Amino acid sequence: MEPPKVILLDAVGTLFGVKGSVGEVYSQLAKEFDVEVSPEILNQTFLESFKASPPPIFPNAELQDIPQQEFDWWQKIVLNTFANAGVLEKFADFPGFFSELYIHFGTGEPWFVYPDVLPCLTDWRKQNIELGILSNFDSRIFSVLQSLELSSYFSSVTISTQAHVAKPDPQIFAMALAKHNCPPEAAWHIGDSLVEDYQGAKAAGLRGIWINREKTS
Repeated sequence: MEPPKVILLDAVGTLFGVKGSVGEVYSQLAKEFDVEVSPEILNQTFLESFKASPPPIFPNAELQDIPQQEFDWWQKIVLNTFANAGVLEKFADFPGFFSELYIHFGTGEPWFVYPDVLPCLTDWRKQNIELGILSNFDSRIFSVLQSLELSSYFSSVTISTQAHVAKPDPQIFAMALAKHNCPPEAAWHIGDSLVEDYQGAKAAGLRGIWINREKTS
C-alpha cells in the first residue's frame, strides 16, 4: 500500500486522554469548592449533557468572539452535568468553580498521551508524511498540545469552533486537507469515533481508520 501524503488525527481519545476520568477530575475540583459528588455519577451526567449539546461550530461568530463562545458552550455542559447530578445548588460560587475547571483543561495537567502515539508520530515524520490535527475540540487545544510536547509534530490544526463546521461533515475534512494542498484520496484520517472520524473520513473521500481506545482484554 502506498503511504499517504497526509495523515489527519483526532485529538481527545486518539492522541491524548483524560487521566482517570472526566468524572474524577470534576469530582476532585468540586470537593475544593465543598461539593461532594461521586465520579461515577458525574461520568454519567457529563456524557448525557455532552451528547445533548449542539456541535461547537458557532456559525455567526467573529474570530475574536470564539473564545467566549467556547467558554459559554462548555459552561452550559458542566452546569447541566452538576444539575443532573442533583448538586448544582450546593455550589456557593459555580462560576468560580467552572472558571478554574476550564483553565485546568487548557493545561497538560489533566491529560496523558497514549503510549503508542509518539512512536507513530516519529515514524510518520521520518517518512516525510505531513501530519495535521482535525478535532471538534476548542481553541484550548493549542495550549494542550504545547504542554504535552506534541505541537512540533503537526503542520496544521483544524478545529470545529474556528472552522464553523464539525466532523463528520465532509466540509471540515476538505478544509483540513486544503492546508496541505492534498486530495482526499492521498490522505488518511485516524480517530476514536466511528461516526465522526471513520465514517466522516470515508464520506469525504479519505481512508478512515478507527482506533478503539475502549477495548478491554
